[in-house]
Amino acid sequence: MAVLDFRELLATRDFPPGDNSSDTLISGVHFNLTTLNYWNFNYYSNGTVSNGSSCFLAFEPYTPQLLSNGTFLNATPCYSPINPMHTRAKVGLFFACFFSLSIMFTMINLRKHGKLFLPREKRFHAIGRRWQWYWMLVVAAFGIISAFTGVDVDRYYVPEIPIVLTNFFWFLMLPTTMCIVWESVRHWGSWQERQLVDPDPFMLRQDDRRSKIEFWMPFVFYFFAWMNIFMAIPRPWGAIELQRDPDQMIEFAEPAATDIRFKLAALFLFGAWLTTAFSLWHSIKHYKPRNRGFFNRAVGFIGYLPPTFLLTLSLSLVMIGYEAACAFDFSISPLKVDTNLGFLYGLGWGPIAMIIVVQEVHGYLAPNDDRELIRQRRIRGTAADQEMGMTKKPHWWSRVNTDKKPLNVQDSGNISEIGGGRSTTRNLERNIEMGIIPISTRRDSNKHAPDIAVRAASNLLFPARTGTEQTQERFTDHPKQGRGRVVSNAVADTSPSTNNGANDRTDSNGNTANGSTVGAGTQQFRSMLDI
Repeated sequence: MAVLDFRELLATRDFPPGDNSSDTLISGVHFNLTTLNYWNFNYYSNGTVSNGSSCFLAFEPYTPQLLSNGTFLNATPCYSPINPMHTRAKVGLFFACFFSLSIMFTMINLRKHGKLFLPREKRFHAIGRRWQWYWMLVVAAFGIISAFTGVDVDRYYVPEIPIVLTNFFWFLMLPTTMCIVWESVRHWGSWQERQLVDPDPFMLRQDDRRSKIEFWMPFVFYFFAWMNIFMAIPRPWGAIELQRDPDQMIEFAEPAATDIRFKLAALFLFGAWLTTAFSLWHSIKHYKPRNRGFFNRAVGFIGYLPPTFLLTLSLSLVMIGYEAACAFDFSISPLKVDTNLGFLYGLGWGPIAMIIVVQEVHGYLAPNDDRELIRQRRIRGTAADQEMGMTKKPHWWSRVNTDKKPLNVQDSGNISEIGGGRSTTRNLERNIEMGIIPISTRRDSNKHAPDIAVRAASNLLFPARTGTEQTQERFTDHPKQGRGRVVSNAVADTSPSTNNGANDRTDSNGNTANGSTVGAGTQQFRSMLDI
């Protein structure tokens, strides 16, 4: 209580004297002192008049007018952005522009690496390679909001909601940035496994200790990340606003900014970092060649370690260290209005921006996983062909050798109907050009039209046997016993010169027989496959 009274004595000032005992002169404007005392207004050294619930600026050019009922005319609230932008606001705008620009490059990399060129696999999901880019979009959104709201930290005459908003979203940036690093490391391990099992899917078991560790590691990481958010975000932020004078800052703001929950938040985020480092070690151990000896294994681990992860893990560790230092030292904390900007942007914002830059550059240089897998399969196929002595023909080979040309849809349909191959197709085309196909000049009744078409097709498929008995025997469902013995009333003349290219035969009575012989049963054709 003594500290509170001491602060009031330092912060509160007697009203300046006026014309009489009930009058006070503030910035050249007379106020009724009785009215001010009645509504419990106090005059503070920073030029404001406040009664705890209302606060107004009382210096030129914002000096208000006071009515007898306690109403202020043309009053400007204390929580107004009237100051010009300073260094904190200008650097914050630079980071806001940076995060806005990063969204474009993140979308380009998301489209590049998220696109599929191979069928989907149950073992390796496509969303696994997209998560790091999703988290980068989230971090960019938080960074833009935090940077823009940080502008009003400088511009507000009395600290209020901007100092809370900018730090609220900055603390959200920390675990989401760690999620970027985690997802990139986890996907790299999954990519190493995919390259290893692509030639032999049964090389690695899916129910061993390795697979179980990989199953539980994401749960452990996101537990630590969620606990960091739970410890830092849900809290009464009103105490952070109370930085209107040094005593108020020491009494309210500093204890709130350095409480146990901020310390535990940094500890949980460090646990997430350890999980990410363990995941990287686990992937190198199981998916890279192992060396003998402790020293050789250490050298091999460093050799297999991608430079991208060496940078991102180091930068994220700096970020976590700064969060932990802020929980102990309020002078470098972003929660302080007039904090040290070198620590704020150098250790608080700089590592986050550098992690995004490293990920963007790596995404631009690295190929798509499916395209890289296709290239590896092509290399393995070429090596296998060389071992077997096979030489792949160049692209122009199929154009020069027309016999090797693949069939089109029309050719396939024609061949499926007659049951032959390309040689049969060429024979048909040659016979049509030479006019061998017999065409009837007479139009018989519709019921005999199928017999004529079938007989013409048989002559094309079997040109060596065009006689009447062969046709009768081949196209009769139940041919008579005795091959070559056919009873007929007349012998058909199949010569084109006699019947003008027709296949009609006439008996002695003048009757016409359309390809049927006497004694043969009714011809029934189930399909063209019976031909």
